[in-house]
Amino acid sequence: MSSPLSREEVAKVAKLARLRITDAELEQFTEQLGQILEHANDMTSLNLADVEPTGHPFGLINVMREDVVRPSVDRDAVLAEAPDAEGGRFGVPRIMGEAP
Repeated sequence: MSSPLSREEVAKVAKLARLRITDAELEQFTEQLGQILEHANDMTSLNLADVEPTGHPFGLINVMREDVVRPSVDRDAVLAEAPDAEGGRFGVPRIMGEAP
């Protein structure tokens, strides 16, 4: 059976992803990606008409604690340790523009 992917296709994808791969890795990835594509193709032949779509195979629920107000560190004490504080908040450098 021929591989659904060629070495050239895998090399092109690696180049587009800016990955440097050796010839041995190229051979390995071509085989592995080919197997993945063959498996995905096998999945298309399954009759899934009565299968309910799911986001996860197990029923999950979030376990959250109650939101209770409790004593914490004093804001002024924390801000006093910061390298820069402005108006009761941490001072941070601009994301764009001049450096601090």
